[in-house]
Amino acid sequence: MREVAGKWRPLVAVLLLLLPPLLLGVAKSARWAGHRYTPDWRSLDSRPLPAWFDEAKFGVFVHWGVFSVPAWGSEWFWWHWQGEGLPQYRRFMSENYPPGFSYADFGPEFTARFFEPDKWADLFQAAGAKYVVFTTKHHEGFTNWPSPVSWNWNSKDVGPHRDLVGELGAAVRNRNLRYGLYHSLLEWFHPLYQLDKKNGFKTQNFVNVKTMPELYHLVNTYKPDLIWSDGEWESPDTYWNSTGFLSWLYNDSPIKAKVVVNDRWGKNSSCHHGGYYNCQDKFRPQHLLGHKWEMCTSIDKTSWGYRRDMTMADITSESEIIWELVQTISLGGNYLLNIGPTKDGLIPPIFQERLHSIGRWLNVNGEAIYASKPWRVQFENNSSVW
Repeated sequence: MREVAGKWRPLVAVLLLLLPPLLLGVAKSARWAGHRYTPDWRSLDSRPLPAWFDEAKFGVFVHWGVFSVPAWGSEWFWWHWQGEGLPQYRRFMSENYPPGFSYADFGPEFTARFFEPDKWADLFQAAGAKYVVFTTKHHEGFTNWPSPVSWNWNSKDVGPHRDLVGELGAAVRNRNLRYGLYHSLLEWFHPLYQLDKKNGFKTQNFVNVKTMPELYHLVNTYKPDLIWSDGEWESPDTYWNSTGFLSWLYNDSPIKAKVVVNDRWGKNSSCHHGGYYNCQDKFRPQHLLGHKWEMCTSIDKTSWGYRRDMTMADITSESEIIWELVQTISLGGNYLLNIGPTKDGLIPPIFQERLHSIGRWLNVNGEAIYASKPWRVQFENNSSVW
């Protein structure tokens, strides 16, 4: 017995050294598990960011919707055409579509005929992505799932007649990738949103009837790992009831332990409140921040959605993408790279090529990317080393 005790004495000593930090970690986890967040930013901003997001580092963004049908200019086609009335968009419509053709008439042409979610997910996995963010609804209001409050303007009733959100989610998760959902708070031409806007956002007709019911439905139905909010810029978070939704999300939702959110919850919240910061599209700080952030950018430099007028000069090169990825990771950020599929559900070959090239690079260098932490120096002076 004395020999056995002596043999195990070093191990016992190590365990005794490790026990206090282990117990502290358990205590912290238990404390946060039982913590209740109140619907105010001070409380919500105190929530620790789930570790998976910082460890993931690289994700793929997918912009897909009815805007993929005209596929010209950008995914803001409807707004540029009828919101701003830009001459080039009016001319495009007059030269290519009959008189009286409405934006809603594009809906049936959004067929997703060749959409194969497993092939998409295989591509994202081959690219080395650890999470995927998919458009559930852009500012046009068309939903890529059977939203109960978007009658006849969703992918089940019109166009594909499929639940695109659900199908891609299943394929992505079968490959152990995290699944995030992009959702626009506003809808440009929804009558209730226009009414609230006319009232100076003193009324919340649109929020109560459309935005919030959809967010709760998305969470309860698809249980996303991430909610990528957008379309917040015209009104404050108090109009959107953002803090009320987030307190429910963190306290009582079925994804309360794992969900990550960004910062676009009101015109006063971007780069100040939320889970991690986007700040603005293609945000790229030049120094280490004290808060987790993400750079979202697109392979097509001038559009997030697919467009037929895209040229090779508009495509981000492989070296540019890898440079941005390395710089972003060295500064403590995540890199979210966007592609835009066609109305048929095909990912253009140039986008596939770029994703595969990133995957090949990450196969060699991924050890320096995934789950890494910023060093005390981010950039070597007089060199190109990050």
